[in-house]
Amino acid sequence: MARDNHPSNITETRLERRLGDWARAKLPAGLVEFIMFGLKQGWACLFGGLLLIAIITSKLIWQQDWPLSRYDALFLFALVTQALFLWFNLESWDEAKVILIYHIVGTVMEVYKLNMGSWDYPDQGIAEIMGVPLFSGFMYASIGSYMARVIRLFDMRFAPYPPFWTSVVLALLIYGNFFTEHFLPDIRVLLFIATIALYWRTRIWFYIGHTPRWMPLPLAAFLTAFFIWIAENIGTFTATWTYPDQSLRDWVSFGKFGSWYLLLYVSFVLVTLVFRDALHREPLHPEKRNSP
Repeated sequence: MARDNHPSNITETRLERRLGDWARAKLPAGLVEFIMFGLKQGWACLFGGLLLIAIITSKLIWQQDWPLSRYDALFLFALVTQALFLWFNLESWDEAKVILIYHIVGTVMEVYKLNMGSWDYPDQGIAEIMGVPLFSGFMYASIGSYMARVIRLFDMRFAPYPPFWTSVVLALLIYGNFFTEHFLPDIRVLLFIATIALYWRTRIWFYIGHTPRWMPLPLAAFLTAFFIWIAENIGTFTATWTYPDQSLRDWVSFGKFGSWYLLLYVSFVLVTLVFRDALHREPLHPEKRNSP
């Protein structure tokens, strides 16, 4: 996949340059990179941010006697948003295919976990599968969307990266444990250790401007999982979904934080099916960059 010449990359590069020119003209030089990092991160999580805004807004305004249920409205909103992302080249079709796979992977787990009593959706709608509203799959898709967009926006490289097959095996074990933990021993502690053992040398090389920066991959997963955990709390505070024995005023347990940390590695492997050129077996030279 030629990322540098793809319309989605060209569109966002132009916007990035405009934001950069504005920041350099208005702000002190030392703050420009920090501001640009925040703006690019916000732009990368645009889909998830819009979905959270829709969840909060719908909770505030929705009435029970309206002809369209809140869950169905959220599903239509997510569907239209995804279509607009493709229309305006904010995502490529290759990325959308991988995100769709993650959408399906997430929905399958939702159906299983719901029937096992792990959580519940208190409202009802027409667009659902075995009690799981279809908008829930877009919550997983938003994570895949974020990963695809952040890799492209920051021109990320992952090096040194372990043999790809090992990351696939780990992702399968993580995903499988979410199902088997209900009737077999929960091995998530071993999986936590495995993520560190496999990726402890892997650095995420990224560019805010022209200077290369890096962060350990497990640390990036930890920080991302924290923000997803915050989004989880928004979901429970708005009664979009609920957990057993948890009131709407309670924070989601840190066990869910750990679950999202592990699930991010499943997301990452799926997204790297498109961004395989970002994976490097040898340590990356700090000045190596494919895009201008």
